[in-house]
Amino acid sequence: MLNFDFYNPTRIAFGKGKVAEIDKLVPPEARVLIIYGGNSAKKNGTLDEVQAALGNRVFEMFGGVEPNPTYETMMKAVAQVKTNKLDFLLAVGGGSVIDGTKFVAAAVYTEGDPWEILLQHGANVKKAMPYGTVLTLPATGSEMNDGSVVSRIETSSGLQDKLYFTSEHVFPKFSVLDPSKSFTLPPRQLANGVVDAYTHIMEQYLTYPVGARVQDRFAEGLLQTLIEVGPKVLQNPEDYELQANFMWVATLALNGLIGSGVPSDWATHMIGHEITALHGLDHAQTLAIILPSMLSLRRDAKRAKLLQYAERVWHISEGTEDARIEAAIQNTRSFFESLNVPTRLSAYDISADAIPAMLSQLESHGMVELGEHKDVTLDKSREVLEASI
Repeated sequence: MLNFDFYNPTRIAFGKGKVAEIDKLVPPEARVLIIYGGNSAKKNGTLDEVQAALGNRVFEMFGGVEPNPTYETMMKAVAQVKTNKLDFLLAVGGGSVIDGTKFVAAAVYTEGDPWEILLQHGANVKKAMPYGTVLTLPATGSEMNDGSVVSRIETSSGLQDKLYFTSEHVFPKFSVLDPSKSFTLPPRQLANGVVDAYTHIMEQYLTYPVGARVQDRFAEGLLQTLIEVGPKVLQNPEDYELQANFMWVATLALNGLIGSGVPSDWATHMIGHEITALHGLDHAQTLAIILPSMLSLRRDAKRAKLLQYAERVWHISEGTEDARIEAAIQNTRSFFESLNVPTRLSAYDISADAIPAMLSQLESHGMVELGEHKDVTLDKSREVLEASI
């Protein structure tokens, strides 16, 4: 096991009716900006519950956060905070809303160009506004971590950038996780959530062995839970038990626990970000496309963990080692496809002609030595994209 420091200060309020506890979690004198996405939080009554829980506190609203939150939109929220002297943020939504809120929290106190937060991946963040979250879409784990991904439409290159930052200053103070808030989500969003959480786990688990038995068993259990409940939650979205397990797995997939003391990959995510930036695919759709090809083309470097994954997660223990590895990769692809999430670029009418632009974006963002061994060069990324057509 590798050396590590584990830190996670986020309080979790989990279960039915927990939105009401916002009254205890938000400081009584707070001046609050509620940040949300589209109309779903209004239609399902979550925003009304949040407002009721805030009681007599001063609060304002900021809506319209995109599925991939943009710098341009979130800077409007920053201006609203500064103009009206607000001092607490409350994100109501899924990972995109929470990611955008993290940027706002950091940007309010950033001197100079706030885009530098993304360009420096958070190294320049010294302070952030306090905020809490009310999760409505299990997927990204952003409700219990210090990471954020933000896109910028207006760039010098004329192409959209999608970059990440991390900072211990942007952990949520609290997150409310009520599984019933996911009952009305459309199948596409639920399926995306399953794929997103699954890939988060794989990025931290499927690297190379370091004797981290605890983290491995945690990760394998989370993967098996997603395999078990993922298809069922699509068929029965109002089953509280299914939604509860799905929501908690998605949170645990990226709250730092299973990633402590082990190497991590993230090459699939970095390539996926460029596909979203250039072609507008959902984040999880890009992960479903890239991950199977990434595993296949890097099977030698990941051999030991692929064999472990095959046996412990998919119960594949017969046949040659190569056959077991191939079966595990194909099972992963089939699992995503069973959720109606395609695993080929061609399913979205993206051809090989689009690959050079993706590689150019990777190069411009310094993504030229990706993976746990820093061996995913631009040439390897090209191979992965070509295999994903």
